[in-house]
Amino acid sequence: MRTATTVEAAALGSWSRQADFVVEAEKLGLDVCWVAEAWGSDAPSALGFYAARTERMLLGSAVMQVGTRTPVALAQAAITLSNLSGGRFLLGLGPSGPQVMEGLHGVPFARPLARTRETVEIVRQVVAGGKISHSGSEFRIPLPGGEAVPMRLSMRAEHPVPVYLAALSPAMLRLTGQVADGWLGTSFVPEGAAEAYFAPLDEGLAAAGRARAGFDVCQGAEVAFARDEEELGPMIADRRKELAFSLGGMGSASTNFYNRAYGRQGWAEVAAEVRERWQAGDRDGAAGLVTDEMVLATTLIGTEEMVRRRLRVWRDAGVDTVRLYPAGETLDDRLDTLGRAIELVRETGSGACIRPVRRAHRRTGRLPC
Repeated sequence: MRTATTVEAAALGSWSRQADFVVEAEKLGLDVCWVAEAWGSDAPSALGFYAARTERMLLGSAVMQVGTRTPVALAQAAITLSNLSGGRFLLGLGPSGPQVMEGLHGVPFARPLARTRETVEIVRQVVAGGKISHSGSEFRIPLPGGEAVPMRLSMRAEHPVPVYLAALSPAMLRLTGQVADGWLGTSFVPEGAAEAYFAPLDEGLAAAGRARAGFDVCQGAEVAFARDEEELGPMIADRRKELAFSLGGMGSASTNFYNRAYGRQGWAEVAAEVRERWQAGDRDGAAGLVTDEMVLATTLIGTEEMVRRRLRVWRDAGVDTVRLYPAGETLDDRLDTLGRAIELVRETGSGACIRPVRRAHRRTGRLPC
């Protein structure tokens, strides 16, 4: 398995401290650093800065929201970042949800599947370098009824630009298998993933005449190490509150894709009740419903041996890249946690190198795996 993490540029209380984390993570041997956008700092600006501070590590957007920029603007940003970084950029896209799209950006969330499909089609057309022409239900380029004719960008993509989609729903997972190079997942329970996630993903891959070989399954979870069972208890309790927020507070009053994902993996009744209590303002009551089993199933929290065993389960379930969210109060604490986790992933291994952008290390000449 490869190793990755996700950062938000404005986190850690300091822009420079977050940049330091990215630089040190590369030194630890991290393979991929994804930069989140959500409702905070934008991803492309930070990615350009991190590209200038790093040499080997792949950098990706996780995710830029489909619909907040035109498909051509997304492609322009992707090509620019890819060219600037020497081919180290991965374009992560996602439909987001109605709260962010409509509540923050003021654009409709309607028809996210069609909007995402057409966005990927246009991005690939732009990257290919030809004149841009598209006539779909969501986008029409050039805009009909005017004087414009199809154009091409004045710059070209010097490297491939792999496209990843963030997906949770079965329909979006099928689309991911059909059109993307990788899947950015979350709320992942390996024991329930075959039906909840991989069945629709594999349907999409099969429809496109592809298999999972060469397709990057990238899953993320918090990682934290406890010395023993006594220290583990409070760590699980803290995580209950975060999981309750995902189940009850993410999304809008009627749409929560995280809640639905947990429901498909065996916790439908608990997830529904957590959401009900959270929406009613009973945050402590919502957190109290989250069980130890739910926390441990969806994170990489535990003693070193527990985390090692869970990584093997993730590997055997079909995860190619594990996205690590290291716990820690300070920068050094987080880096220490990340370093320990990277070593465990290396021990776990997978026997395969699936890096979508294959570049020789400038000093050793070897292809990284």
